[in-house]
Amino acid sequence: MSSNADTTTTTTATGLPYDRVWNFSAGPSVLPLSVLEEVQRDLLNYKGTGMSVMEMSHRSKVYDDIINGAEATLRRVLRIPDNYAVIFMQGGGTGEFAASYLNLFACKSVRDKQRKLGRPLTCDYIVTGTWSKGGLKEVKRLGGKTNVVVDGVKAADTGTVSYSSLASVPEWNLGKPEETAFVYYCENETVHGVEMPSSLVVDAVDPSVPVICDMSSNMLSRPIDIKRFGAIIAGAQKNMGPAGVTLVIVRKDLLEREEPDTEAVLGVPSVLDWKYYASAGSMPHTPPTFAIYVCGLVFKWAEEMGLEALERLRDARAGLVYGMMDAHPEFYRG
Repeated sequence: MSSNADTTTTTTATGLPYDRVWNFSAGPSVLPLSVLEEVQRDLLNYKGTGMSVMEMSHRSKVYDDIINGAEATLRRVLRIPDNYAVIFMQGGGTGEFAASYLNLFACKSVRDKQRKLGRPLTCDYIVTGTWSKGGLKEVKRLGGKTNVVVDGVKAADTGTVSYSSLASVPEWNLGKPEETAFVYYCENETVHGVEMPSSLVVDAVDPSVPVICDMSSNMLSRPIDIKRFGAIIAGAQKNMGPAGVTLVIVRKDLLEREEPDTEAVLGVPSVLDWKYYASAGSMPHTPPTFAIYVCGLVFKWAEEMGLEALERLRDARAGLVYGMMDAHPEFYRG
C-alpha cells in the first residue's frame, strides 16, 4: 500500500474512515482520528529526529519538549492555577486509591490537624459505584479510618444491587471538618453509570477539607473549577490517551511535609509519592513516554475544540444513547 493510501481518509460501509467501528468502550476508549493520524505520520521518524518517540531517551531535549509541552497545554485547557502541580504517573486509578490516602496523611497540614485532634483523622468516602467502593476498600486495607458519607447501593426485591440513586445532601453523613482528612468521590462511575456534578460535592464539603476526585472517565469533557479540589486523579485511557498514564493534579500545599519527617516519608512508597514525582518533573525514572506523547496531542486537540464545545458534544451524544434506552424499555433500563 502506498504512503498516500496510508494517509488518505476514506469512508466505508460503517460510515467511518479506515473501516473503523463505532467504539463505545469505557477504556481504553476511542481517540480523536486526527490524533491517530498524526501519530501514524510521525511513528517512524518523529519530527526529523530519525526515530520514534517510543525509541528516544526520556532525558533528551526532544522528549523534554514533549512532556513539558503536554503539561503546558493541559494547564491552558483546564486553566490549572499555578499553585497546583501536574504529575504524570503510572499505576492507574487503583494505584491512586492508595496514593491519595498515603500522600494526604504524609502532608504537613493533615499531620498537624491529626496531632491537634489527638487521634486518627477520618477519610470520608462517597460511594456511588465500583470505583469509589474500590477506593474505600483500599484505604481499609491500609489501616485507614473510614466513614461512608453516603452509599448509593439500592437493594432490589430480587436481591441484586444497583447504584441508580443517591440520597440528598442533607441526608449525607459528612464527618466534622476538624476530624476529617479528606473527602473522596468518583465523579463518573463507568461500571454503574452514575455521574455526579462537581458542585454537588464541593458545595457540601467544608472548604478546609480537601476534596479528592477520580475524574478518569469525564476528564476533558467539560470545564472544571480546579481550585475547588485538593487533588484530581485520572487514568488517561478513558478520555485522554492510551492506557499507561495516570494524571494527578494536586494543590501544592498538600505536597508540603515536615522536614525531616522520616515517619511520613517511610509511609509512602516512591512509586506512589506525589512529591517525589513532582520534584522530578514526573520523571524520577523512565515514564510511559509514548503514552504521554499521545496525551499531549489529545490535549492540543481539546484546546482547539474548546471544553465548552466538547461539553455540548458530550451532552448531545449522551442524549442519543439515553433517548434510545428510554424509547425501548423492553430492552433497556435507564
